[in-house]
Amino acid sequence: MRDKIRELTRDTAIYGISTIVGRFLGFLLVPFYTHFISTAAMGVYGNIYAYVAFLNIIYIYGMDAAFMKYSSLAAPGERERTFSSAYLAVLLSTLLLTFLLFLLRSPFNALMEVPPRYGHLVRYVIFILLFDTLALIPFANLRLERRAGKFAAIKLGNILLNLGLNLLFFVKLRMGIESIFAANLIASAATFLVLLPEILPRLRWRIQGGLLRRMLRFGLPYLPASLASIMIQVIDRPIVLHLTDLDTLGLYQTGHKLGIFMMLVVSMFQYAWQPFFLNNASEKNAREMFARVMTLFVLAAGLLWAVVTLFIDLFAGWEFAAGRSLIARPFLPGLVIVPVILLAYLFNGIYVNLWAGIYIEEKTKYFPLVTGAGALVNVAANLLLIPRLGIMGAGLAVLASYLVMALLLHQVARKFYPVPYEYGKLARILGTIVVTAAGYYWIHFRVGIELWHRFALLAGFIALLLALRVVNRQDLQRVKELLPRTKRVTSNE
Repeated sequence: MRDKIRELTRDTAIYGISTIVGRFLGFLLVPFYTHFISTAAMGVYGNIYAYVAFLNIIYIYGMDAAFMKYSSLAAPGERERTFSSAYLAVLLSTLLLTFLLFLLRSPFNALMEVPPRYGHLVRYVIFILLFDTLALIPFANLRLERRAGKFAAIKLGNILLNLGLNLLFFVKLRMGIESIFAANLIASAATFLVLLPEILPRLRWRIQGGLLRRMLRFGLPYLPASLASIMIQVIDRPIVLHLTDLDTLGLYQTGHKLGIFMMLVVSMFQYAWQPFFLNNASEKNAREMFARVMTLFVLAAGLLWAVVTLFIDLFAGWEFAAGRSLIARPFLPGLVIVPVILLAYLFNGIYVNLWAGIYIEEKTKYFPLVTGAGALVNVAANLLLIPRLGIMGAGLAVLASYLVMALLLHQVARKFYPVPYEYGKLARILGTIVVTAAGYYWIHFRVGIELWHRFALLAGFIALLLALRVVNRQDLQRVKELLPRTKRVTSNE
């Protein structure tokens, strides 16, 4: 078991390189853009990419997940047929959607409320969607074959090319907002070309009808579930704006963005977790292994929560030049929601952990119900809490939605694939987080939090974990054993 979990931690770290760098560079590009485009153009950029997020889900309609499921079950000689059936189906549907969007680009612009002067940007969007979608199945295959190094290298290449082209188009060519879309398109096309050697040798120009129908039955439930998931991530912005004002939304957006640290950890874990549990589902001790992974994840995420919560405002307020902080002073009050957003993403990580039984038992039809419930809770909580608590209400709405999703998915997974989770330890870890959060907010609002308060709360967090026997010497030894080790060379070898 320990060797298997060590493989998971190693793959998580490798996938994390591309995930962290990509998300972090995307975060850093936002202040860069403000020096070259107007606030109106920034709004156009954000609005268009919100639609891109929805269209990405429609274009792939769960086929990447279905491919990983059925390819993991296929005999070595059958995997090329699985790849071909999934890839050809996605290729045909993507070409059809691209053609339709190109024909209907004017109504599409009207739907997105894009001003006429920016109407030409939809052409970039159409082809970005094309190339990004055609890369998804090959990337899923790299994950399934545990070629994490190549996966990360291609992703990093895409990120660095995109970044370099942004600098070139903005600074040298002065292309304005078009720079963002042109750079994205070229990077997406280049990634597709790099993946062609992964695609062509595996491609057989024939779709297995029966196999494709099974994959569609497995994958299509992802479509409404993923759309509901996107709603959870973005619906709070228009509600905050509707119930408050633009300034309040700006504070909320800033605080929400800094929840990226926990989101990155969950994303890293997700990339490695899905192929891990599919490839190890038949192991004799699979359920015990999955339970151990859950405990280790919540413990690691809890420690990250404590560190980021207690020190993020010091980091954000750091002055790199006279009068200039990393996050501009007017936006710093938005950081009050960061602990809540971090905890929301921690529960999202628990939700991802619970995927294992649903995938293994092919009960993906429950995903739309669970995620839909999360979306409804999100909307209702936003409408109820924002008028009373402002941006803190919006943050609590996100937390409520992910908490409900985790609880509901646990009930479904327990029915079809019970796992002996260490409920006592999980409850003690989460209880320690709640106690620390209560202490942090009490000090923050009552007396103002000082540096010594932060270290005292961190020490208290760790001490409470030890006192509650969440962490002991054996657990520390297990964590040490999961770390990559170099083989010692002795004279006997």
